[in-house]
Amino acid sequence: MRLFVVSEGESLDSYVADDFGHAPFFLVVDSDTLDYHVVVNEHADAPEGAGMAVANAIVSLEVDAVITGGIGMHGYKILNDAGIQVSSDEEGTVEDCIRDFMRRVEHRRKFENQPGE
Repeated sequence: MRLFVVSEGESLDSYVADDFGHAPFFLVVDSDTLDYHVVVNEHADAPEGAGMAVANAIVSLEVDAVITGGIGMHGYKILNDAGIQVSSDEEGTVEDCIRDFMRRVEHRRKFENQPGE
């Protein structure tokens, strides 16, 4: 999966940011290899509308999911309407949150593939 992680820093050891629109950095991560590239948030200092601007920018990046500490309803709606999964209320390092997220995704896939009773 291609993941977009809202981050306080520029590495996998950085903490996931609480504020989606105003986070200083974003990491676009391949969940299989943990290869990533850093995107500086040009909307971090915007007085308003930062979350919507970031969400609109993400839609063009062709990511499967967003991992964030928190996100507003407008940003969430933009991502959800684009078919991008949002995992909010995340805490910890980027790498730990990716691993936890992928564990939940795999668990859900196994559950969905169970034959009905």
